[in-house]
Amino acid sequence: MNLGGMQIHLLNDGPFLLDGGAMYGVIPKPLWEKQIQPDARNRVRLTMNCLLVRTPPPQSQWVLIEAGAGDKLDAKRCDIFGFSGPPRLLDHMAALGVKPEDVSIVLNTHLHFDHCGWNTRVVDGRFVPTFPNARYMVQRGELDWAHHPTERDRGSYFPENFVPIEEAGKWSLLDGDAEVAPGIRVFRVPGHNRDMMCVRLDGGGRSIFLPVDLCPTRNHIATHWVMSYDLYPVQTMENKKKWLAEAARGNWLCVFCHEADTPTGFIRHREGKYVLEPAPFE
Repeated sequence: MNLGGMQIHLLNDGPFLLDGGAMYGVIPKPLWEKQIQPDARNRVRLTMNCLLVRTPPPQSQWVLIEAGAGDKLDAKRCDIFGFSGPPRLLDHMAALGVKPEDVSIVLNTHLHFDHCGWNTRVVDGRFVPTFPNARYMVQRGELDWAHHPTERDRGSYFPENFVPIEEAGKWSLLDGDAEVAPGIRVFRVPGHNRDMMCVRLDGGGRSIFLPVDLCPTRNHIATHWVMSYDLYPVQTMENKKKWLAEAARGNWLCVFCHEADTPTGFIRHREGKYVLEPAPFE
């Protein structure tokens, strides 16, 4: 997709599975399974959508927004989360002719393992930055939290995804809303956790919006459909009302980071509620 001179590619790091009850929180299973069928272990099929962006000339650079789960998970975790083999994020990048060393910015919306796994990889038995020439960006508060998570969310943070970036001096920490590259803005949106960021790309009179885990799939557009993973569910609902209204008013194309079947579309307000109007990424 071309957006005011930005070249944007929708890629993914492959499918994975999460517990349906955790994904839909207080919503009873007889309701949510009408939208998506769980497997025999009560897991629902998701994916990890990412954006690879080439910013406009004259100072063009490659920006990776979201970094999937990577390839460092052990067999036990691969089984729990249903991870499969290639193609994965780096395979899709290679198909476009983009090498890891070509990337200038890696934007981590937050540091849960399924959003920053490709930050690092194993080389000669050591965890090293996958994108050696990139600045890695995240909210300062999120990095602080990742070092000292609560018992409730400790299982979402894998130190091998962020400590080696710190050791390599690659972090470029953010404090609140910011423009991280021409036409690419981030907004701190608490709810899922304290310092998650949503992302908006603007160009040519159009906008693309990533609500990230504020609204991870098309089924979460309903205000009260909130994940059990969220640390602050009431804040999630408040921010969902705010940002979905903005997306509807602005006619922003939304990209849902964990939606496997209908990853992109427009938010419309109809009969007193927000609904998704699917639209291709083109």
